[in-house]
Amino acid sequence: MIDHLVKTFVAALWIAALPLVTVTAASTFPDRPIKIVVPFTAGGAVDVVARILAPKLSDLLGQPVIIENRGGAGGMVGAGSVAKAPADGYTLLVGTVSTHGTNVSVYANLDYDPVRDFAPIVLVSQSPLMMVARRNLPARSVSEFITLARRESGKLSYGSYGVGSINQFAAELFNMMAQTQTNHVPYRGSAPALTDLMSGQIDYMFDGVSTSMGHVRSGTIRLLGIASLARTPVMPEAPTIAESGLPGFDVPVWFGLFAPAGTNPAIVDAINKATNAALAMPDVKESFARLGFEPAGGSADVLARKMKAEIEK
Repeated sequence: MIDHLVKTFVAALWIAALPLVTVTAASTFPDRPIKIVVPFTAGGAVDVVARILAPKLSDLLGQPVIIENRGGAGGMVGAGSVAKAPADGYTLLVGTVSTHGTNVSVYANLDYDPVRDFAPIVLVSQSPLMMVARRNLPARSVSEFITLARRESGKLSYGSYGVGSINQFAAELFNMMAQTQTNHVPYRGSAPALTDLMSGQIDYMFDGVSTSMGHVRSGTIRLLGIASLARTPVMPEAPTIAESGLPGFDVPVWFGLFAPAGTNPAIVDAINKATNAALAMPDVKESFARLGFEPAGGSADVLARKMKAEIEK
């Protein structure tokens, strides 16, 4: 009887102490390095954004912020690893419209649920895609490309970051709206796809402004159009696809910071505030603008609403 009372008393003390432990953990966060998983290969748009933010977050949070690239399956590999990570704020994910939007409709065996398995932290940036082609493709505009693709139906190929990625979605939406048929070649990220585009192994792709703009300006690839309704301030001379032969074509791209579900709200709030502060820094704004990104920010709810809207679409 006494043993039972003692065990009950100890259990009650342990349960009562849980909130105190949680609050203490949140109040001392962070006390060790933070890892941000980029679910695509190094050198791509997601990676570039993460590496702009990492040193700023490190300064603001007082701990090293390390980038780890885990590419594959349209971002599913990296996203899945973070979904299973401890919910302590030390493993974060740069999620995208692919990992937290199109993947839901593409993968029957998706090993994570973007709503159930993640705690949204903050919307980081938004940016248009660019439709780019190998420099010797016999098409210099969207309308010329549509004519070529219809004439050479089933012969042209495009690259993507992987099955279910936003740029595969963009290419297939283009095919549907333009009534063309081209072949998909999936890669593990932007960098290897661009390498093959520049060498002529594939004919075209949809890619981020940050990773393609320099190659366009150097002449190693050719810009056909911007995949948004309005021209980008970074390249105002570049026509949109919508104005160049495919009215209404619009495929927005966004990146957001996520933690595993169950992360203490106080920790989520701390990372949210630090990220918003970083996004407001003039040099970060300048770096983003130079690469074609628009800093976003706001509350965690902004990212949650964006994610849910993309999944529904």
